[in-house]
Amino acid sequence: MVGISRAGISDNKKKWRSLKMNIIFNYQLYLIILIPLVWLFIFRYIPMYGVQIAFRNFQATKGITGSEWVGLEHFNKFFNHYMFKKVVKNTIALSIYQLLAGFPFPILLALALNNTLFMRFKKTVQIVTYMPHFISTVVMVGIIRQFLSPKTGLINHLIALLGNTPVDFLGQAGYFRPIYVWSGVWQSCGWGAIIYLAALSGISMELHEAAIIDGASRYQRMLYIDIPGIIPTIVILLILNAGNIMNVGFEKVYLLQNSINLDASEIISTYTYKMGLASAAADFSYGAAIGLFNSVINFILIVVVNVIARKTSDISLW
Repeated sequence: MVGISRAGISDNKKKWRSLKMNIIFNYQLYLIILIPLVWLFIFRYIPMYGVQIAFRNFQATKGITGSEWVGLEHFNKFFNHYMFKKVVKNTIALSIYQLLAGFPFPILLALALNNTLFMRFKKTVQIVTYMPHFISTVVMVGIIRQFLSPKTGLINHLIALLGNTPVDFLGQAGYFRPIYVWSGVWQSCGWGAIIYLAALSGISMELHEAAIIDGASRYQRMLYIDIPGIIPTIVILLILNAGNIMNVGFEKVYLLQNSINLDASEIISTYTYKMGLASAAADFSYGAAIGLFNSVINFILIVVVNVIARKTSDISLW
């Protein structure tokens, strides 16, 4: 037994010595890895200390730990508030609509571009579809407002030319979700296709060559080679998107929001901003409680979807 234990200690020493030498000879690579880890720790883990604000009556003069501990009081206040059902419903409805409408389009665009024969046309389409991604949210909302203006908007000019009455699109709650979602699809579709194009480029050409010899058409090769080849990427991205169902972009919603379409546009992030920062009371603890509730729901969703994906397809994040 003594011999075995000594042999185990000796092996451990050799492993540590080998690891030490590996770090010394490849220190540049370890430094590159260290940079994002330090960033993650500073900007993601240290701020978690402030989560306790959600369980206190936070007062800036007393600090976080000096403020009164109230437990779940702010959570109960949010759950019993008349706006709770509305903001949760709007957040889920808008996010699911965005997921169902926007998720397939980058896949379809990537498959179409991958099977395009004319390279000049492919590059032109790529540039045209990538460009909207670089438009800032403020500029994007300005474009939407200009196009949909009931007096000067291009869309309403076309409606008037057809003999119909101009429509105040942003003044009706029923139009808010389609405007938000489809403008987002147009803006992000090309950029989202990059990941799928990268996955398609990793598919072995030998599979396509064998399929061509067997007489498979381009459509059949796309159906039986390309799509199965990117299924793991599709599943992983679907899990990540499902985990963000409660996280709808704050800036765009807030800028498109007005008092008339508020029934459809008030979501958790805008409500949190108004209650926690924009209101005269500036209830930081209440806003932090809403934000923490939102994060917990997202965490549960991503775990559940990951488990379902692992059981149904053997593909998961962990």
